Amino acid sequence: MTTSPPPADPTATGPATSVSPTSRQLWGRARGLLLAATVLALAGLIIAALRSGEQYGLLDPRSADRYGSRATAELLADRGVDTTVATTVAEATEALGPDTTLLVANPDLLGARQQSALRAAVSGSGGRTVLLAPGPASLDTLAPGVRAVEPTPVEVLRPDCDAPYARRAGEAELGGITYTTSAATVDACYPSGDLPTLLRLPAGSGDGDTVVLGAPDLLYNHRLDEHGNASLALQLLGSRPHLVWYLPSLDDATAADGGDESFFDLIPSGWRWGALQLAIAAVLAALWRARRLGPLVPERLPVAVPASEATEGRARLYRQANARDRAAEALRSATRTRLAPLAGVPTAQAHRPEALCPAVAARTGDDGNRIHTVLFGPAPADDEALVRLTDELDLLERRITPTPRDKDRTP
Repeated sequence: MTTSPPPADPTATGPATSVSPTSRQLWGRARGLLLAATVLALAGLIIAALRSGEQYGLLDPRSADRYGSRATAELLADRGVDTTVATTVAEATEALGPDTTLLVANPDLLGARQQSALRAAVSGSGGRTVLLAPGPASLDTLAPGVRAVEPTPVEVLRPDCDAPYARRAGEAELGGITYTTSAATVDACYPSGDLPTLLRLPAGSGDGDTVVLGAPDLLYNHRLDEHGNASLALQLLGSRPHLVWYLPSLDDATAADGGDESFFDLIPSGWRWGALQLAIAAVLAALWRARRLGPLVPERLPVAVPASEATEGRARLYRQANARDRAAEALRSATRTRLAPLAGVPTAQAHRPEALCPAVAARTGDDGNRIHTVLFGPAPADDEALVRLTDELDLLERRITPTPRDKDRTP
């Protein structure tokens, strides 16, 4: 009798079959991804080549972008002021002198060691120091006695002070940060509300001074020609024949203060608070998704497939793939599982030949080697051998399976 192969046992193992993908199939599956990766790589190279020219950043006097300051540097050059760009504290301090204006683009990026070195260099130089939007992180060292109060929007402000340079410039775009100071002699101009956004503090000795600007917007290329921005910028930066434009950089070797700081000390506080909020949100989301929703509701399947049809479909797939080894192993595994309890062998040892074969041979009276060949032998070489194996397994199972007459005799 010929039967269709039953479903494969997931616990059974067998040799490799012909369903393994070939190199041609692997290439067909992967060529789309490789093509996409190649296109992305070429696009990246093209973009990198197009942008490989000189690019400068925010407030850079060499940049012609909207937020660069090349227009300011060219206007200063027309008035005889030469501009030197510095990216380290050493470059900035070496160029200082009584005829020099030092512009610090972003003072809050400087570490404590950099601020101290810069302060020591400008204290007795007799030059001017212009700080753009300094905050609490740099004011205590670079502008003692000045305190940042609160941020304010950048807008057109009136001078509202008697400083000659502010009266000549008139309205200008300032704001950003407002300040207060305990200095006795100070120019407090361009107030936003009741607090100034521009301070000029004379040095304790000599002709030097320090200018604090709450926002750098008036130095941007696209804003320089609006209102009195250009006039105010030229007067603040062009009072001396030399200008050192200091752009703090991460390449500065003095940026590391050399302390025993941990990794978390180097993370800004805002990032730490953000990470804490994300962690809390992740925990709440996990608790929300892990809540019990009650017992599962049974649902009728849209289609009920008879077991015989599923078995026949599986057999056709095996035949289409020429997977005789898997089909034979599926048949043998299912037969061994059914024969084990009939032969008095525990189900856990059903797939161990040293335990199952002697028990089955004792029940049937057949030779143990023949039983081993039927239940654990090699894969069939062709379809006819597979059919013969099916018949032998069926015959072996029928010989050991109790008949209805045997059941009636059981007391």
